[in-house]
Formats: sequence, structure tokens, C-alpha cells
Amino acid sequence: MTTQALSIALPDNYRSADVLAFHARDAEGLAEQVDGERLRKAVLLGGVPVLLDVTLTAQAAQCRIDADGELDAATLALAHEALRSILALRIDPAPFDAFVAGDPVFGPLVARRPGLRVVQSASVFEALTWAIIGQQINLPFAISLRRTFIRQAGRAHSSALWCYPEAVDVARLDLEDLTSRKFSRAKAETLLRVARMVVEGDLQLAQDDDPAHAAAALLAIKGIGPWTVNYTLLRGYGYADCSLDGDVAIRSALGRLLGETGKPDGARTQAWLGQYKPHRTMAAGYLWASLS
Repeated sequence: MTTQALSIALPDNYRSADVLAFHARDAEGLAEQVDGERLRKAVLLGGVPVLLDVTLTAQAAQCRIDADGELDAATLALAHEALRSILALRIDPAPFDAFVAGDPVFGPLVARRPGLRVVQSASVFEALTWAIIGQQINLPFAISLRRTFIRQAGRAHSSALWCYPEAVDVARLDLEDLTSRKFSRAKAETLLRVARMVVEGDLQLAQDDDPAHAAAALLAIKGIGPWTVNYTLLRGYGYADCSLDGDVAIRSALGRLLGETGKPDGARTQAWLGQYKPHRTMAAGYLWASLS
């Protein structure tokens, strides 16, 4: 095992409880475990099983990167980027907070939860596959399928946590590996399709890619629509202006905040969210948070 320690300074009023709650959503703790102020997450980075072990304090995230193999410069760089993502440090909430000062809808939400942050996945591939897994199903079922996906394609780290897989690991699966375990055929085909496109070089998932270019490339893939694209941009790229108008929870939250009995449709939600450009990702974060 190769280990490196580092400290990441946290901004003032960092909402550690929100970040930890996000990573604790899988009660079985297959790939992530939260214990008090400590978060442990296992991922495959460049084929190396890596454990990201983070303890949050008031001023800093004390991090340890434990690799079951060589922790070379490339793997270390991926680990550093993954830490920024899982700690929700890609999108600064301050511009949105200033933008909605006095806003009748978001003003009170921000006042109740100032500094809310939107957590990203450890990699763009994790964000994309998680978005595909979650298409048109409820969160508990999506989390259950995610566990199956990790067990089928991932590997165990020496810590006993399972690592979220990379594209090359998923590309090795057969369709029946997923469809025999409650994945719909369409969902399984899309997961295998994107993994094989990444492996063959037909799909680039660089975190520093232009969001418009990434969106166009993803939309051209069979099985991927606008919701999946926007969710991937949000969780994978940390893009600050994603419109989640196709998200049922967003529409439910909006209807409730507007005092309506039903959910506004996608077109109306899209138009309503448009007034918060270029901060629609944070708008989505606060709408989700309003439901809890």
C-alpha cells in the first residue's frame, strides 16, 4: 500500500453535515462510509484501488490517500481532483447567494441554509453512470442498483470497501450481468455503451472539458437525454448552470414553494429556472434541500 496525506483548507461556514449526509445515503456503506466527521470512499483510479479517507474539522479536511498499488503522479492527480469533488469544492455558493438576495423564493431558503454546497462525484464517469442508473426510478431503488453495479464491475480495496469502477471495468461486463440483477435492458445497454465508447476513445470525459461540448457529445448517445446530461454536468463537471427542469423532485419542490397543489411541467419549470442563469445548479441544490 502507498499512502499520502494532505490537508485541504475549507471555506468559512463550510456545511460539513450536508456533505457527510450526501455520502451516507447508502445505508449499507458498500463504497462509502461516514462515521461522525470522517468520510471514507473507495474508487478505482487508473486501475488502482484507492481509498480516500477524510476527517473534517472546522478549518480543514485532513485527507489520506491509500492506494493498493503504485501511487504515481497521474493517480495522485486524479485522487486530488476526486477529493475536491466529493468535498463539494468545485462550485462556490457565494455568487448565487448574492444573486438571490431579496428573492422571494430563494432568499428565505438561503437564509435558512447559507453556504449550501452541491456535492460532485469522484469522477465524471461515476457521475454519468450514476445518472444513467437513476433514470426514471426512485432514489432507494437507484441506490440498490448502484450497489449491484459496483459489485459487478468494481473491486474491493484492502480496507474492505468496494471501489467504484472505471469504464474499462464496466466494458468487460455482459448484458446479462446487469439484466439478471434488476437492471432494465435499456439501462444496462446504455451503461455498457458509454463504457465501451470511453474505452475505445469515442467518448472523452475530461473534467476540464467545455460543458457545451460535453453536453453535445452525451446527447448524441442513444439512451441519454437532457436530464441525464444536466445531472452529469452537475455531479461530474461541477458546472454551475445546469437546468434540472426534468427532475421530478425539482418540480415537486417548485410547486410546493409556489404554493401550488401539483407539479409544474418541464417546460414551465425550465422557463422559471431560466431567471436564475447562470446559477441554476445552486437553484437546483436549494430546491432539493427544501424537500428535506
